[in-house]
This record gives sequence, structure tokens and C-alpha cells, in this order.
Amino acid sequence: MTDPVFFTARTTLSLGAIAEACGVLVPDGADKDAVFVDAAPLENAGSAHIAYMDNARYVDALSATRAGLCLVSRRFAARVPGSTVGLVIADPYRAYSRLLAILHPDAMRPGSLFDAAGVSPGAHVHSEARLEAGIVVDPGAVIGPGAEIGSGSVIGSNAVIGPGVRIGRDCAIGAGATLTHALVGNRVIIHPGARLGQDGFGFAMGAGGHPKVPQIGRVIIQDDVEIGANTTIDRGASRDTVIGEGTKIDNLVQIAHNVVIGRHCVIVSGVGISGSTTLEDYVVLGGQVGVVGHVRIGMGAQIAGSSNVNGDVPPGSRWGGTPAKPVRAWFRELTTLARLAERSGRDAEGSSKAGPPRDD
Repeated sequence: MTDPVFFTARTTLSLGAIAEACGVLVPDGADKDAVFVDAAPLENAGSAHIAYMDNARYVDALSATRAGLCLVSRRFAARVPGSTVGLVIADPYRAYSRLLAILHPDAMRPGSLFDAAGVSPGAHVHSEARLEAGIVVDPGAVIGPGAEIGSGSVIGSNAVIGPGVRIGRDCAIGAGATLTHALVGNRVIIHPGARLGQDGFGFAMGAGGHPKVPQIGRVIIQDDVEIGANTTIDRGASRDTVIGEGTKIDNLVQIAHNVVIGRHCVIVSGVGISGSTTLEDYVVLGGQVGVVGHVRIGMGAQIAGSSNVNGDVPPGSRWGGTPAKPVRAWFRELTTLARLAERSGRDAEGSSKAGPPRDD
């Protein structure tokens, strides 16, 4: 069996071009015309590779690297080997991502899995759909009546775009994704298997049964949002579910009806957000966070992974735990419980050493 390389660098970069892209000067004595062909991890990089380092856990790997160039923060610059050019940058990881985007533009968003151009003969596009020029539609994709898709967008194999859905320009809709009752902005990435616009979980619960409440809202996805594989975003019940500009959502996230998420939020895998909750701008939810309905999480707040939020969270705060609370209170609680458990263990050990009670 062959061993394919799925991402091959599309260009090379000189040291001078790299320094310019990162907004720094070429180090004294370094050859600005030196050429680098790709990026690689510290431990695998060779003399023609770019690496980066900004975490103390990898100091030994930095000291032993054979990379030709390493983007490094000032605190670790002294550990760069003499054979490696050290480019000192305030945020090496961010700079590294910029260079990777230049070297591997095809890894920036899902592309055609059929290496197609235009509408594939195996796609099903309704005659009343409106597609701008420069769109790629892979085999098996279904585009319904009245749907509109902007130029530069890619619709993956077996994706379904429902009636009246609007998709902006330069978007990528992954294989097997489904979009209904949705308006999608420009440069949006939706990974394979994501589901947008299906019913919210709405029932008028009661002793005599649970009649369904029709969900008549929409899903609004603003520009530059990325939505991970197998994530679900329910349409609103009576108003819209909204995902704000630049927000990044991981795989396997559930976002319920009427949720409003602000700009540039980060939502990590396994999160569940119940209906009618609001996240203001720049909120971060760690993995497996659960949020009850009808609460507000303030601007810039951060919630630790595996926490459960059952009330409003103030702007700029850091909360964690179950139920979630300010991190200082949470840490005090954990410390107190650990001390109680340790004391209980010592008491139990002392009791066992004393032996059984005597009858005399």
C-alpha cells in the first residue's frame, strides 16, 4: 500500500519573505535569501523546514531540533541551536499559522472531494436555484428550489441545501452536511455532517402528552464563522438562532433554538447550549460545558471544561465547576473537599489500627 501525502506545500518561502509576513526583521548575519520548503514539528524538521516553539514543555525538543528556522518567543530564544535561525516573535503560534496558510492554502477549508470544477453531473440542482459563477458542486449534492449560493463556494458530496437557503461567497459546505431554513454569510466553513436549521426541541409538556410546538424561526450564520463536523444548530422557535461573526465552533456541539452567540466566541467540542441562551462577544466555553436555557454569559467570560452553567455569568469573569461559580470559589471548594477527604482517610486508618472493641 502506498503512503500518500495529502498536503504538499504549494510554494516555497525565503527567510526575507517570512520575516516580512511576520512583521519582524531578518536576524543579523542570517541569509535573507535562504529558502524553506515546508513546515514541520521541532522533532521532525530538517534544514529546509520551518518550526515554532512557545511552550516550556518542548524546551528539550527545541534544543535538539534540526529545523532551519524556528519561530520562537523571546523567553526561549537562548535555547535555539546554533544551526537554526531563531526568528523572535511575540506570538509564534499565530505567526506559524499565517505561514502555514501560505504554504498550504488547500488546508484552509474543505474543498471538492471529487476534484471537480463547476456543477458535477451527479449533483441535483433545482431549476429554481440560483448559483453564481465559480461554484463547485460535488456529486450527490442536492440544492433545493430558491436556494442561492455565492461565487467561490464549494458544496461537498451528498450535502443538502434546502429550499430558500442563502449561502454567501467563498463558503465551504462539507460532505453530508444539511442546511435548511438558514442564511449563511461569506467565508463560512461548515464541516462534514453538520446539521443546521432542523427543528428545535419544542414541546408543550403536560400530563396529557407533549404536543409539538412548530419551530418557525431561522438560523443566521454571520461572516467568517467555522462550524465543526457533526455539530447541530437548531432553527429558532419564533425568533432566529444567531451565530455571530468570526465565531469558531468545534465538532459535536449542540446549539438549541433561539440561542444567540456573539462575535468571535470559541466553543469547544461536546458543549451543549440550551434554548434562548445568549453568549455575548468573545465568550469561551471549554469542552463538555453544559449551559441551561434563558441565561446570559457576559462579554469575554470563560467557562472551564466540564462545567455546568445554570445562571447568568458576569462579563470578563472566569467560572468553573458544577454548578459553575467564580474560579477562586471553585478552587477553594475543591481544596476544602480534598482536605476533608484526606482527614477522613487518616481517621479511618487510625480506627483500623486500634483493632476491634473489647468486651471485658
